[in-house]
Amino acid sequence: MAVWALGINHQTAPLDLRGRFAFALDQLPETLQRFRASLARQPEATLLSTCNRTEIYCAADELALEPTVQWLAQTGGVSPQALLDHAYVLQEGEAARHAFRVASGLDSMVLGEAQILGQMKDAVRAADAAGALGTTLHQLFQRSFAVAKQVRSSTEIGAHSISMTAAAVRLAGQLFEDLKDIRVLFVGAGEMIELAATHFAAKSPKGMAIANRTLERGEKLATRFGAEVLRLSDLPERLHEFDAVISCTASTLPLIGLGAVERALKKRRHRPMFMVDLAVPRDIEAEVKELDDVYLYTVDDLAAVVQTGKDNRQAAVAQAEAIIDAGVQSFMHWLQQRDPRGGVVGLIRDLHAQTDAWRAAEIARARKLLAKGEDVDAVLEALSRGLTQKMLHGALAELHAGDERTRQATAEAVSRLFLRGSGRRA
Repeated sequence: MAVWALGINHQTAPLDLRGRFAFALDQLPETLQRFRASLARQPEATLLSTCNRTEIYCAADELALEPTVQWLAQTGGVSPQALLDHAYVLQEGEAARHAFRVASGLDSMVLGEAQILGQMKDAVRAADAAGALGTTLHQLFQRSFAVAKQVRSSTEIGAHSISMTAAAVRLAGQLFEDLKDIRVLFVGAGEMIELAATHFAAKSPKGMAIANRTLERGEKLATRFGAEVLRLSDLPERLHEFDAVISCTASTLPLIGLGAVERALKKRRHRPMFMVDLAVPRDIEAEVKELDDVYLYTVDDLAAVVQTGKDNRQAAVAQAEAIIDAGVQSFMHWLQQRDPRGGVVGLIRDLHAQTDAWRAAEIARARKLLAKGEDVDAVLEALSRGLTQKMLHGALAELHAGDERTRQATAEAVSRLFLRGSGRRA
């Protein structure tokens, strides 16, 4: 069974490229079905898509890396080479190790953050709903979750970590003298916005508002925080009222354009605006960052802030990596035992098949000689000699190949295999 992963993340690809490969959670089942239909032999598949990464994990009887790269590149509207310039391609144990590290928060922008684990679980449920989650990937991800739980409970990897939403509050506090004097607008009503609203609400700002495409969901979140509710269509006329704007939606196009922000600044008489775009693809046009009175941060801009304290957690990282190593070994052992072509089971089967082939060839040769009237003892002698030569050929060839160290190691292995109990040692 072949296992592979293809992905891009905040370390390998710029934000705008990641935006090309962003998938909303409700898009995952249909997207996975399209991917599997594009391959001759439909593999198991799971697609993980967050603001910091898009990764596809696959398992099948045969490796299908090239078709996977071609499909993902075509989906994002780039050439396969352009994708590979920013992607990582992992197989077997390295694919498992990556999944375990992601689940444990070791591959996140925020070291040790727990949100990614929930996102992975959502991705696995979506794959299951699409009928794309087979036995191998089920094992891979269940083991990932178990490893993540062990890392979380037995190390301090998440201690003192700073989330992106907490970082946004910290940056806002550097711009404004007192966050109690500002009005904050949240665009969207998903998990990231809920986290951001929680952090800002703790600072008791003068006012909070939530703008969302679906009013019902926006109202539910607004009620929790005592915030006003806006329609997205109201943004252009109301934007100037807010000192801070935090946006994170699943929109494929920017919701807040350069012109809208310029008009808002004019109405504000150029009082500064603090803006954070947590969305991938962008919710706020990139050109907004060039305006003099706007302080716009993207998820990538927050990287330096959230790294604070990372050095203090390196000991915990080492402990986590050890747990992950053990998990990878366990998974690979399970995979090899399950795969009839690999591991000890596969080797035993191949040995039996090879010796059966040798035996059949020598018996056929012996029968021909007997049919010609050859002496029976001579034929049996030739049969036994032919079998022993075939069995020893590989070992003898290895004993004469390589450097002295390699030959010595081979000699010890051959001695153990063929001279056991004879009293002779290499």
